Amino acid sequence: MSFDVDAIRELAPPSLFSLEGKVAVVTGAGGGIGRWLAAGLGAAGARVLVTDLQEPTLDEVCSALTGAGIACERLVVDLAEEDAPGCIVDAAVELGGLDVLVNNAAVNRRMPILEMDPETYDSIMAVDLRLPYFLSQQAASVMKDSGGGSIINISSINFVYGLEQISVYGPAKAGLSQLTRVMALEWAQYGIRANAIAPGYMDTPLAAPIWADADISRWIMNRVPVKRPGQAAELVGTCQLLASEAGSFITGQTFIVDGGFMAGGRWFTPDE
Repeated sequence: MSFDVDAIRELAPPSLFSLEGKVAVVTGAGGGIGRWLAAGLGAAGARVLVTDLQEPTLDEVCSALTGAGIACERLVVDLAEEDAPGCIVDAAVELGGLDVLVNNAAVNRRMPILEMDPETYDSIMAVDLRLPYFLSQQAASVMKDSGGGSIINISSINFVYGLEQISVYGPAKAGLSQLTRVMALEWAQYGIRANAIAPGYMDTPLAAPIWADADISRWIMNRVPVKRPGQAAELVGTCQLLASEAGSFITGQTFIVDGGFMAGGRWFTPDE
């Protein structure tokens, strides 16, 4: 790359982070995190395909994005269905291609290991790991024929931090982060980058039971240095980085965005 006037101008954020002309897919876009990631990719210039199971929620999200001047289409799909990956990729191609895939959809059910049943285990694994695996597989088949793309998996700090009663969700997210590394290795030759974002304790509908429990919320607040839950909008910058040319030399990584939770512990944290 030449160090000249044009190259320097391209370093301006509107150019460096631009997704103009790109098509981005966000699964689970009706949720607290998914809708903000979709908005962030759209704000950077991408046409966005949002998917979820609940049609009214998707209508609400798409209406808000369209109102903000973002080109948005929606796809109501049950991610547990065998044909879900194909339906999503086909819908993206109809929009003009597939440049960015955000595997955001996830489910969880907190249960002790001794109480876990095979059906619940399978349902969590199906959405949290199996679907991202095969959706990414089909997305990569399109991306490699069009010059590359970016896959962003939404992991969790539980990919390395164990907690009681998350014996399925935690391993699924650990598997997703490991899958991210293998994607990066296998698909670099096609110009496809794969990374993951591991949010900490966020203020989202999925995490509402945590914040509603006084003991658990106090435990978290005593361990998060910034002393507050994360907001879904605070994940947008990392997602834009990984989706755009600003992150062109980043692949195979899991980025922890957690307000400092995983940085370590302090000697004394008084109850508040």
